[in-house]
Amino acid sequence: MRCFIFLWICSFSAWAVEKPNVVLILVDDMGWGDVSCFGGQVPTPRMDRLAKEGMQFRQFYVAAPICSASRCSMITGQFPARWRITSYLQTRAGNRECEQADFLDPQAPSLPRAFHEAGYATAHIGKWHLGGGRDVTDAPKFATYGYDVGLGTYESPEPAAALGLKTMPWETKREPQQVPRQERTRWMVDETLKFMQQHSTQPRFVNLWLDDVHTPYRPIEAKDDRGLPAKYRDVLVETDRQIGRLIGALPPNTLILLCGDNGPEPTLEHTRTKGLRGMKWSLYEGGIRTPLIVRWPGTVPAGAVNDTTVFSSVDFMPTLCALAQIKAPAADQDGEDMSAALRGEKRLRHKPLLWEYGRKPGEAGKVKNGFPYPKEPDSKSPNVAIRDGEWKLLVNADGTQTELYHLGKDPNETTNLVEAEKDTAERLKKAALDWRKALP
Repeated sequence: MRCFIFLWICSFSAWAVEKPNVVLILVDDMGWGDVSCFGGQVPTPRMDRLAKEGMQFRQFYVAAPICSASRCSMITGQFPARWRITSYLQTRAGNRECEQADFLDPQAPSLPRAFHEAGYATAHIGKWHLGGGRDVTDAPKFATYGYDVGLGTYESPEPAAALGLKTMPWETKREPQQVPRQERTRWMVDETLKFMQQHSTQPRFVNLWLDDVHTPYRPIEAKDDRGLPAKYRDVLVETDRQIGRLIGALPPNTLILLCGDNGPEPTLEHTRTKGLRGMKWSLYEGGIRTPLIVRWPGTVPAGAVNDTTVFSSVDFMPTLCALAQIKAPAADQDGEDMSAALRGEKRLRHKPLLWEYGRKPGEAGKVKNGFPYPKEPDSKSPNVAIRDGEWKLLVNADGTQTELYHLGKDPNETTNLVEAEKDTAERLKKAALDWRKALP
C-alpha cells in the first residue's frame, strides 16, 4: 500500500509540473469584429468553440497598427519603437526613409529564446516580416531568436519553398514549388501538427503566424470576379476551418492564444471593427484593438468573457513565461504579467500603453517609400498615442492635433475632450511626447 501511495504521489507531482505546450496563432489583418463571437457577421464556429472552451479578452491591444511593429512587440515584450520598428519593414532605402532598422536586432529580448532555453522545442511557421526579403539579405536566421525550426514566408531570412522563395503570396505567377494562396493556411497548419508530433517528447512552443485574412483575397484558384465582401467571407471561413482542424489535433495540455496582428483593411464599412473608429495603419481603436481568445483547459476558465482587463501584446512575454514557469529575460519590459487574468481573477493594468506609428512620412502618396496611411474616411490618426486607465490621448510627434477620448464612455472615439479635460490632456500629452523623445 505504501508503495502504491508513493508511486501515486510521484505520478501526481510529475503531472503537476508538466510544462504546457504553447501555440500562438496570429491572423493577419483580423479585425475586432471578424470573429462571430465578437459580433462578426461571418460565421466562425471553430474560433467560437475555442472561445467557449476558453476566455475572450475584449480590450486586447496590439502594439502597432501594422504587421512588423506589432510582431516585434510579441517577440520582445517591448514597444517596437524601442527597436526602431514603427511601420512595416521593406527595402533598405524605404527603411532609411522611415528611420527604421532593416531587421529586429538579435540582441533584443526574445520570447522563443526564453522558451528554448527552458527546454522547449520551438518553431516559427508562417509570416515573419521582422527582417529579410526584398534587398535585405543579411537578416539574422531564425535560430538567432531561439527557434529550432523556421518556416517563413518571402519576408523572412529563411523562406520555405512552399511559401515562395522570391515572391509575395499574392503574386499571380507563383514559383513551381509554391502552394496556391488559397492553400497556404492548410500548409501552415499541416507543418505545425507535424512539428508537434516530431517533438512529442518535450514541451513545444510554436508561433503559427498566418498570412490570411490579408488582402488580396483568393479563395479559389481560378479568377474570381465576385465582390470583395464575398471573397473576404470565403477566406475567413477557410481560415476558421483550418484553425478548427489545428485545435482539434493539439494535445490537451496546450495553451492556445488566438489574435490579430492589427486592424482590418478594408473594414467593409466598419463591419469588421464593429463600429470602432479607424483601421489598419491607424492608432484609433479599429487599428490596434483585435480579438484575443485564450484556451488552456484546467487553468483558463471556460466560457469566460473579460471586458475590463486592458491586455496588450507586450504582455505576452511576462505572462507566458509566468504560466510556463520559466525565466523571462532580464531586460526592461513594457508589458505586465497578466497570468492572473487568464486564471479568471480580476486584474487591472498598472502601466500605460504607448504607441508610435511611422516617421518622416511626408505627404501621403508623395513619398516613394513612406509608410502607408489608412484609405478610409475619418481613419487617419495622429502618430503617437497613450492609453492610461480609461483615457486615451493621440498627438503628432511635433505636438499638433491633440485628441483625448474617454474609452469607457466613448469607445468609438467620437468626442474629443481636450478642451473639457485640460488637466488630463496636458498630463497625458506630456507623458506621450516625453516617451517619444526618449526613443532611439
